[in-house]
Amino acid sequence: MNTVRGARERARIEVTAAIKDEARRRLAAEGAAKLSLRAVARELGMVSSALYRYFPSRDELLTALIIDAYDSVGAAAEEAEARALAAAAPPRARWIAVCEALRAWALEHPHEYALIYGSPVPGYSAPQDTVGPASRVGNTFIAVVRAAYEGRGLALPPLPANLRPEAVRMTADFAEGLPPEVTAALVAAWAQLVGLVSFELFGQFNRVVEDRDAFFTHAAGQLAHGVGLPAV
Repeated sequence: MNTVRGARERARIEVTAAIKDEARRRLAAEGAAKLSLRAVARELGMVSSALYRYFPSRDELLTALIIDAYDSVGAAAEEAEARALAAAAPPRARWIAVCEALRAWALEHPHEYALIYGSPVPGYSAPQDTVGPASRVGNTFIAVVRAAYEGRGLALPPLPANLRPEAVRMTADFAEGLPPEVTAALVAAWAQLVGLVSFELFGQFNRVVEDRDAFFTHAAGQLAHGVGLPAV
């Protein structure tokens, strides 16, 4: 790579990062529905036509922000699980560590959390590029449960007969090797976890839950029980 080309690529990386940083500030101030390329360009002192060379549309900028957010929370979950595994923590403790990593990330990045787990952005449809990053947290939970299933074993949750075909389909799609009972419980636990974090983040626990750390850890443990993880 020659010096000129290298300098151009570094400049492009820096400008792209500045655009995304300003877009995140706009998210915090106005929300994703009002994100505007013109407003971002104006705040950065750029003409709109220059910004379009980096992000040709609002949707492409949103997609970049969404992928960054999913990768960030995914990395937090994976790192928490890796630390717990290195400490020889049992499966339940590894599960709780991942839950707490998700909560900590959400409290630190509330507007990015709202972007990926909140209300859909009107007029925006997420492309296939977001699927892999969006799967990282869920795959971390699946890895914890799979390791327990292949090691100490799981207490299989109940599964109604009329739900079994759907649970079998979900297992084939993203949790191959797990019993369908566990896959169905995992999906329910994931939905409940996002609900717990969202309730706290969006103020639904105000004047209801005071000791939120203790409450969350207890609730995460209940979710672990629900997917069949052993208590110790």
